[in-house]
Amino acid sequence: MGYLNNQVVTVDAILTKKGRELLAQGGNAFNITQFSLADDEVDYSLYNPNHPSGSAYYGEAIENMPILEAFPNELQTMKYKLVTLPRSTVVMPTLRPGTGAGIEITTGESITITPQTQTFSGTSAEAEGYTATFSNITYATFNGGGTGSNPDLNSNQTLGTNVSKTVTGMNFELVGTSINIFGSLNVLYATLTIVGRGTGARIQVPFQITRAAGL
Repeated sequence: MGYLNNQVVTVDAILTKKGRELLAQGGNAFNITQFSLADDEVDYSLYNPNHPSGSAYYGEAIENMPILEAFPNELQTMKYKLVTLPRSTVVMPTLRPGTGAGIEITTGESITITPQTQTFSGTSAEAEGYTATFSNITYATFNGGGTGSNPDLNSNQTLGTNVSKTVTGMNFELVGTSINIFGSLNVLYATLTIVGRGTGARIQVPFQITRAAGL
């Protein structure tokens, strides 16, 4: 990973690991139908309306920020997508996972997560559905369901001994493993990250699985 020259306009286009996987499958597996934009690298707190040189310099610090090269890990990029919202919008949408402060299950137990998006006008499910990433599928199986679920978009990424999985859908099911992978521990921890596909709203929910008695 390196920096791009922010003094010139540069288009740095690459395929993510998932994109390369689909391209390698051949046929119609790799088929770009949509795109989105994000501003992950912008720190808007640097906008300075008190700049002594006047309004033309309010965004000077932002405009001079370094720009990173594109990187292929789709789980670590485009976390803050640009979205189009009604002109009357006064607050950004937020996600409600419906799980309280976190997800807690025991071995062999299942739970269904049905996220909702909260806007100024109320709370409802997004028509486009949600994308969710579970950080370690050795702890629980993970699948998406409902309108908008698409198993062809699912991806696995191995990071050392951890394996994450990304699925799409209106709801998501986690089923705790019944295999004793705890070693000397009684509780294992992971995270579930949910992103609204229409609004870009995002939330990360802590997950824990507890060893059942006798396992």
